[in-house]
Amino acid sequence: MDVTARPGAKTDERPSRPLPRVTTGGSARTVAAAREVLSSGHGFSLRRALPFMGPAFIAAVAYIDPGNFATNISAGSRYGYLLLWVILASNLMAVLLQTLSAKLGIATGRNLPQICRERLPRPASVGLWVVAEVGAMATDLAEFLGAAVGFNLLFHIPLFVAGLLTGVTTFAILALQRHGFRPLEAVIASLVGVIALSYLAEIVLARPHAGAIAAHTFVPQLDGRGSVLLAVGILGATVMPHVVYLHSALTQNRVRPRSRAEARAIYRFERLDIWIAMGLAGLVNGAMMIMAAAVFFSSGHTGVASLENAFETLTPLLGGASSTIFAIALLASGLSSSAVGTLAGQVIMDGFLGWRIPAWLRRLITMIPALVVIAIGLDPTSTLVLSQVVLSLVLPFAVVPLLYFTGRRDIMRDLVNRRATRVLGWAVAAAIITLNLVLLMQTFQGTPPTR
Repeated sequence: MDVTARPGAKTDERPSRPLPRVTTGGSARTVAAAREVLSSGHGFSLRRALPFMGPAFIAAVAYIDPGNFATNISAGSRYGYLLLWVILASNLMAVLLQTLSAKLGIATGRNLPQICRERLPRPASVGLWVVAEVGAMATDLAEFLGAAVGFNLLFHIPLFVAGLLTGVTTFAILALQRHGFRPLEAVIASLVGVIALSYLAEIVLARPHAGAIAAHTFVPQLDGRGSVLLAVGILGATVMPHVVYLHSALTQNRVRPRSRAEARAIYRFERLDIWIAMGLAGLVNGAMMIMAAAVFFSSGHTGVASLENAFETLTPLLGGASSTIFAIALLASGLSSSAVGTLAGQVIMDGFLGWRIPAWLRRLITMIPALVVIAIGLDPTSTLVLSQVVLSLVLPFAVVPLLYFTGRRDIMRDLVNRRATRVLGWAVAAAIITLNLVLLMQTFQGTPPTR
């Protein structure tokens, strides 16, 4: 099967425009290695999967962004280890949805916004674009603020200057696109590694209770209305809509399948990439809550909810090294997720409308709201709360089209969702919509559960 006749493509459609460079710019050595693996056909192994690894690590950044820091720390400080099972459940949801997004790109050679533009009525496609842009702006705001707070805590520089420094650093990361996908993936993966190692160090310093961790990870429990609200917040705001769009773009042209057999092989390798990357993100989220439970909850500091408060409280309880490690992890999270958010914004605009603006211009535009928030003195953590409410509203508008299109055989061919996957996927969508509605109702009633 020639790549110009990818499964699901309409014969009367004009060829798809090239995507933002990160999705098409090839690292020639990696692509060549992937081609060799596909042509050899000698089974499945981790070594053979290496050329296909990377897209899921970029997507995984959204699951350990600055908003997750505040949510998990708040839950751990108030309820100890009680809500660890919520992190496990939300991470399994993330694995499913990111797998479907990656599969869509592999099977069709299109990303989710492009499929929406090609397959849906124009008003519906434009409406989805508007909603997606609102979510992208809310995401950028939260991630930019998180990085700025990280700079502020780590180097004690004014928050506004920290915001400008965040912008400059993000521009530098995005400039790696001109060299292909591998350098960008390497930097993002390195920042994820910094976050993971930082929390490994925090866990060593905190000395948590292993038995309590095991019990609360696998046994669902709640303790009153407050814990219900926090559980809703963790589940409802973990899966980020912008990476549901982005993951399909990261896989659509990275290694183009030349046959259905190659498409199936690439999909198998990408599933391994997703399980490793999302598993790491889940462990980091769990470590955030475990640290808060072992340090704050066990010492009676149950009111720790903001990033700044967590930083200040760690020093007297665990020493200055722990607060420094916390700030380093927060900074790495903010910078990596800010870059990924800009990439997602490019994919959203280009896919839904066919419009493209340079990454630096989009980053410049999305910096403005965050700098305004800092300049007028709004509390960064409170702003994070509001951004997550917006994301809760936006998420179903990404998940429902994803499930609809990946369930259509005329689009997906051999990679169409199986019956069990369809049932599970729609159940997850229903759970997300229900939980987000609860989150919104509680927020507008003045009792926001998260961040």
